[in-house]
Amino acid sequence: MRRFSKFAVVVMLVLSLSGGAGVAFADDVTPISFANDIVPVLSKLGCNSGGCHGKAIGQNGFKLSLYGFDSDSDYAALVNEGLGRRVSPAAPDDSLFLLKATGAMPHGGGVRLIADSDTYRLLRRWIEQGLPLGREGEPLDVKLEVIPNEHIVQEKVLKPLRVVVHYSDGSTRDVTQVARYDTQHADILTVNTDGVVQTTGRAGETSVMVRYQNCVATARFVSLTAPVKSESDYATFKPKNFVDELVLAKWRKLHISPSTESDDIEFLRRVFIDAMGTLPTPQEVRAFVAETAPDKRDTLIDRVLQREEYFDLWAHRLGDLVRNRAGDANSKDNTIAFAKWIRQSLVENKPYDQFVREIITVSGKRADHPQMDWYRWAITHENRVEDTAQAFLGLRVSCANCHNHPFEKVSQTDYWRFAAFFARLKSVTYGNVDELSLDDKGEVKHPRTEQVLTPKPFGGPEIAYVEGEDPRKKLADWLTAADNPYFARAICNRVWGHYFGVGLVDPVDDMRATNPPSNPELLDALARDFVAHKFDLKHLMQTVLKSRVYALSSSPTDDNRHDTRNYARYYSRRMQPYVLLDAIGSATGVQQKFEDYPDVKKAILLPNETARSDFLEIFGRSIRATPCECETSLAPNLSQVLYLLNSDELQRKLADKAGITTELAKPEKLAADVVEELFLRTFSRLPNSNELQDGIKLLDSGLDRRAVVEDLLWTLLNSKEFLFNH
Repeated sequence: MRRFSKFAVVVMLVLSLSGGAGVAFADDVTPISFANDIVPVLSKLGCNSGGCHGKAIGQNGFKLSLYGFDSDSDYAALVNEGLGRRVSPAAPDDSLFLLKATGAMPHGGGVRLIADSDTYRLLRRWIEQGLPLGREGEPLDVKLEVIPNEHIVQEKVLKPLRVVVHYSDGSTRDVTQVARYDTQHADILTVNTDGVVQTTGRAGETSVMVRYQNCVATARFVSLTAPVKSESDYATFKPKNFVDELVLAKWRKLHISPSTESDDIEFLRRVFIDAMGTLPTPQEVRAFVAETAPDKRDTLIDRVLQREEYFDLWAHRLGDLVRNRAGDANSKDNTIAFAKWIRQSLVENKPYDQFVREIITVSGKRADHPQMDWYRWAITHENRVEDTAQAFLGLRVSCANCHNHPFEKVSQTDYWRFAAFFARLKSVTYGNVDELSLDDKGEVKHPRTEQVLTPKPFGGPEIAYVEGEDPRKKLADWLTAADNPYFARAICNRVWGHYFGVGLVDPVDDMRATNPPSNPELLDALARDFVAHKFDLKHLMQTVLKSRVYALSSSPTDDNRHDTRNYARYYSRRMQPYVLLDAIGSATGVQQKFEDYPDVKKAILLPNETARSDFLEIFGRSIRATPCECETSLAPNLSQVLYLLNSDELQRKLADKAGITTELAKPEKLAADVVEELFLRTFSRLPNSNELQDGIKLLDSGLDRRAVVEDLLWTLLNSKEFLFNH
């Protein structure tokens, strides 16, 4: 079936009656398909990108669907709108479509096409053929293949890619010249419009994203500069579990050798901050260093994962994930109950699949089910789709609300079919979700076609509604299934990202096909092990924390200094806002007070985002507006520096008579003991000889002893060694 504008039909009729050279459907010319031939060209030239005619309101009266996800509407816009002036079968070279693209007429997008190029001739031939839409039952693109899909290169090289699309009828086609190419890391490689990759000579690993119509694929590039390592470079690294084995295999592949193992003090402080969000006490430091048992690190990890602080920290982290957000002071009690439910789930070591299922499928009264508060923010179909996908599947799908996902095979129809799982929930009032129940008449319609949709998970089977049955239970079944390609991998990636600072997929909640993991074998192995152990979060954390990889020193070597994704060293990073505020309280002996929550003695125990705190605002706390990991900012800024240097709040803690400075300023305290205590409380280590002598000299200088102690502690709190976990 072919569609034509009225203008095109008239022109073709006139040509046939006058004996003109009508070539639209000559037997020796294969009709061009608009969807399979023309739309990819529009994408290649950027015509349907978000910055041009593909944006929501179009450009200068001409609107295309973003990246061609709706070829029918694009055909109508190009052929039928604009009084038929955009394309002219009677005089193809006079078509505005070609004149503007080649710069023969003024065009806001500039010159996009060279006259008489292969692309120009293709577009002209389509117009000349009479603007065919394509044949009925035309095959659809189902898969994109990049050949080869992995490259290991040495130094600076040029590498051409070949791209093949696979269609639903089993046919294939080389689309190298019309595919679109983007690079993840331009400092490692660049890629031109013809798919030719040029590496910069910098060592690293990255991907080229390739897009053609509704398909995406990636080609991984490993750029090597160092020579092959010998076994002696890995002699000190003795794998303890599969994590170590798979990371070691990646180092060998990339010619990277690891840093040495961290010492006991470095490891102790790291585990306390990462797993519990707190600093070890001076007594705990001395005891751990004195311990001689060969398995003392594993024993430490087991003890840490039983402590109250572990439950506190991870209740807070999961509270961020499920958006336990008050929004205003009137909802404070609801968030407190939800926070307690999350924490109790951790105390019970509730399987993660059960934890998520109890949130997604909750119904009844909120007084009986505090997790119902999740629906207070997941109030619309859009909220429910996007929060479920991002929090529990690691997928960012918000763009598919309006158009097909440009970087993932998630269509607008997929998005709204996912929303249909929630269609039978009765409508609720924003901010007052006291009870959830079902409505058998609920439905979701496609926003463009108005078609009533049945539920279907991403990549899963379509599910029929059953009267009296809650569709959310079918969603939970699919979510938590052992073979779900997203669920287990998503939480494993989040936990790994928390403990290493960089996810195997990074950002941790952007697990699309075009953002592949740095070590896919490791992520898959973690997910399999997690499922095999019945979604046990504590087991997952033990697996990660007890690995040799986690125990590596943060001190880089010349060999791994530029490594940022292969874990050849521990990546130092600033403590999270709540953790840092509590660490300052621990170091000074004066915990933070919160006017809104007078009973809360630690920032990590705050149930929601409403507590007033200049410190938390300045240091980038999450306000839980979305489940995105990016809500918490660890980026440094000038305000943070000035706050630590000059804030009245910090000065009050240093001067507080109930704080540690009062005790350490007593004249009977030996200067050496004072210096050691300050270093243990902040850096979790003893001072080296120079640091010790400098501190003693200041304390014995005759200056006001209290002022010297406060100044020493202030100096340590402002240092990178204190502010960062390493």
